[in-house]
Amino acid sequence: MSPLVWVLAAVAIALVAAGVAAWMYREKRRTEALADRFGPEYGRAIGEYGDRSRAEAELEARVQRVEAFDIRPLSPEQQSRFAQEWRSAQARFVDDPSGAVADADALVQRVMAERGYPVEDFERRAADLSVDHPHVVDNYRAAHDIARQSRAGEASTEQLRKAMVYYRSLFEELLEARAGQTAEVRR
Repeated sequence: MSPLVWVLAAVAIALVAAGVAAWMYREKRRTEALADRFGPEYGRAIGEYGDRSRAEAELEARVQRVEAFDIRPLSPEQQSRFAQEWRSAQARFVDDPSGAVADADALVQRVMAERGYPVEDFERRAADLSVDHPHVVDNYRAAHDIARQSRAGEASTEQLRKAMVYYRSLFEELLEARAGQTAEVRR
């Protein structure tokens, strides 16, 4: 073989290697960006979908779906009204823990709807929430599961208490409570 063929072969191999390296780098950056954005939800998605590629495709699809929503902040009046409803649900816990959890579940759905999230299907709600609130979506799933158990008469008072705590963490984020407002919500 002539030296020119060797040079062309070496250049072709180098170009292929550079292309593979660039693709691997882009995939690594994509993975890191999704893991950073979704936090614990990233690992949950991998477990649910069985492999990284499928999980990442689903997480990217969630982002695209949620970007199409008209997610809006609550007005101060809405925040105040919802905070009052939360305080009422929390106060109800003493006499009717199951009813308080049902109220909290319904209140979170109303706040989500007011913010612009679709609320038809629970699994879709949780997936949509994971885009903007990845660190509390597991709490929401756990609280919703306890609320379901409560409706069946199978939840203990301690589980119901945990559900209220879980709902509160999501509620505060949805309300976009800031430092001063968080204290008002908890009162």
